[in-house]
Amino acid sequence: MREVSRRGMTLSLALSAVAGYVDAVGFIETGGFFVSFMSGNSTQAGVEVWTDGPGRALLPLALVGAFVIGVAAGGVVVGAHARRRSAVVAGSAVAVAASALVGFALPHAEWRFALLACAMGALNTLYLADGRARIAITYATGTLVSLGLALADLVTGRSSTAWRRPLLLWAALAAGAVAGAAAHRWLGGGALLAAGVILAALAVAIGAGTRRGAAAEPS
Repeated sequence: MREVSRRGMTLSLALSAVAGYVDAVGFIETGGFFVSFMSGNSTQAGVEVWTDGPGRALLPLALVGAFVIGVAAGGVVVGAHARRRSAVVAGSAVAVAASALVGFALPHAEWRFALLACAMGALNTLYLADGRARIAITYATGTLVSLGLALADLVTGRSSTAWRRPLLLWAALAAGAVAGAAAHRWLGGGALLAAGVILAALAVAIGAGTRRGAAAEPS
């Protein structure tokens, strides 16, 4: 996480907030499942097998599979060229907006939530190093582990500032969840369209920054 620039960190905070927002909306609309927190879905699937039956476990398992597919797709795009991050965010925006539109036309179509999980999975590939995500955009567990280790560094004197970034990322995700729940209460299915618009704007900002960086490079 320390290798990410200040601009990259700002964008990561914005994306984490959107991820929390989308996850909150998805949680409400699925009746208690997640579109970015796959540990929760895995536990939920196991519980559903013994409570409501194996059939109810299919949705959380499908969300897990869609999330992994999104990560793989994002990894292919960003792995081929790091400057294609804007394409990943734009693709996520399209997927979120498409899920919202399907929700208007087919409100009982649960497969649309797989689009959200796929989009959230892809966002975690924006900052890769050695095959690993340097920043956990959409899930709090990895961020909180980083926060705990940074607090250990603070106590032992290895670093007095490393705790700030993971704390900010967690706070952004949590604040986004609050905003998502509020937006769903006020806008219903339109809340996801708003998230798609925000992701599209972030894709434009990332693309513009990438072009400026390329232009500044010596020829």
